[in-house]
Amino acid sequence: MDGTDELRSLPDWRVLVVGGASGMGKTGVGRALARRYGVPVVEVDDIVEALLAVTLPGHLPEVHFWRTHPQAARQTPESVAERQIAIAEALAPAIEAVVANHVGTDTPVILEGDYVLPRPATPKGAVRSVFLHEDDEAQVTANYLGRPVRLVLSPGTFECLDSRIDGATLFKMVKLALPSLA
Repeated sequence: MDGTDELRSLPDWRVLVVGGASGMGKTGVGRALARRYGVPVVEVDDIVEALLAVTLPGHLPEVHFWRTHPQAARQTPESVAERQIAIAEALAPAIEAVVANHVGTDTPVILEGDYVLPRPATPKGAVRSVFLHEDDEAQVTANYLGRPVRLVLSPGTFECLDSRIDGATLFKMVKLALPSLA
């Protein structure tokens, strides 16, 4: 390969945003598109985790909201949706920086996550987007049930972000995986 074939194989976009609510299938679609185009995926969840690691709740309260207010997840769907939009607005500068970096360096990437807003996209431009929606509640439930269990581990504590796992089972899982914590 002399380099020109590589240039011709690049997609005509630099950032493809795959957005939508949790449980819509964004990760599966993003990964399939990444394989199709031979480009990496940047997950917005990773951006969130990085920001959580380097900021305090007082600095970015919206980004820290679910960790500082875990009971809020039991609020009405409308209230949760409003909170998700507020978090997306707070994350917008970080997401826009990632988008600008990939456009500026001419490096294609798929950006996937719950907290992306449609505004960085431009029709037929360097940034394109698709937002997924699923009306079938059974399919959304199946999407959630098919997810692996996520554990959040920090020094001296652990918590499960999967409501299907009770505390005793979680403790056994952590003890098996990380005996030094249990």
